[in-house]
Amino acid sequence: MEPFRIDIPQSQIDDLHRRLDATRWQPELAGFGWERGVPQDYLKELAAYWRTSFDWRAVEAEFNRYPQFTTEIDGEDIHFLHITSPEPGATPMLLSHGWPGGFIEFADVIGPLTDPAAHGGDPADAFHLVIPSIPGYGFSTLRHTGWDVPRIAFAWAELMRRLGYDRYVVQGGDAGSVISLVHGLVNPEPLIGIHVNMLMTFPSGDPAELADLSETDQQRLQKLGQFDLDQSGYMKIQQTRPQTLGYGLTDSPVGQLAWIIEKFHAWTDESAKVPEDAISRDRLLALVSLYWFTATAGSSAHFYYEGAEAVRAAVSGAVPPPQTRPVGVAVFPHDAFLPIRRIADRDIPTITHWTEFERGGHFAAMEEPELLVEDIRKFVRGLR
Repeated sequence: MEPFRIDIPQSQIDDLHRRLDATRWQPELAGFGWERGVPQDYLKELAAYWRTSFDWRAVEAEFNRYPQFTTEIDGEDIHFLHITSPEPGATPMLLSHGWPGGFIEFADVIGPLTDPAAHGGDPADAFHLVIPSIPGYGFSTLRHTGWDVPRIAFAWAELMRRLGYDRYVVQGGDAGSVISLVHGLVNPEPLIGIHVNMLMTFPSGDPAELADLSETDQQRLQKLGQFDLDQSGYMKIQQTRPQTLGYGLTDSPVGQLAWIIEKFHAWTDESAKVPEDAISRDRLLALVSLYWFTATAGSSAHFYYEGAEAVRAAVSGAVPPPQTRPVGVAVFPHDAFLPIRRIADRDIPTITHWTEFERGGHFAAMEEPELLVEDIRKFVRGLR
């Protein structure tokens, strides 16, 4: 394991500024909002802020406070944060991010999870945290094909073994949720439990399964269908042509910005008129900058290509192998994917903890860090 510090050369920051100054803007139709994509007036203003006001060096300073490392696993260099708690009896936990996320999304939960006493909590709720970057995301390399979810889960198990953790919790949202659940299938022995803040549930096709659904669950099914009709274009492109997509996003910072910021508008709490009503503008741009400076728009999209067959199986209603480890689920009402408990219990018979929140969306660690932290604590307390 090699120590790592974030230190983007100034020449790359200067290059980003030059590209933003030279943006070639498309002609725009009048008379619509976000329904056709990111409005140009909004994007121009956000790009100007990125150019003149956003401070990447502050992001580096924030995360370089934490121990970071890289280690080679199965042919790739995996970047990760390893933050130990001051509490000697802390529970180890691995946090997995998703797309369009990265280790940056956990910034506001690191302190409360590792040092609860310093944040008004109980020291017994402390965690040692391991936060890796998926191959092809951030500072983790992607040199080889074949990095599907089971391979990532095996790599995370190997990482925890190297760190000396033989009993631990895994947690994640978005792709991190899927990785965490598959971790429980391919390497369950060391897992104390699995906590997720996104759970996708797909009907099997059996009419009896959908009989007498509550109004809430019927609305969730409708929302899933609407997602497929109106919001799944990014997924289908990344599942089929990630390499082609990557050329444009890697060459145009405004293209990369628009590709990501649209998802934060669509998937955050519905009370947010613009993404920064839910998540600070600087945090959003820190994530976009991470993709830009590491040129990982295309390599991160390859994750979808590798998982396309598994997604098709899930959508068809295929029941996954049974979990043996306890699972906790946090449901935020404005997530892009809202689970139906009946189907969740069919797929995961070991659910021991289920919380329905009244606010929050897909990016729980950034939108509602306090709610997420407390739910993780409650779940793990129940496992002691």
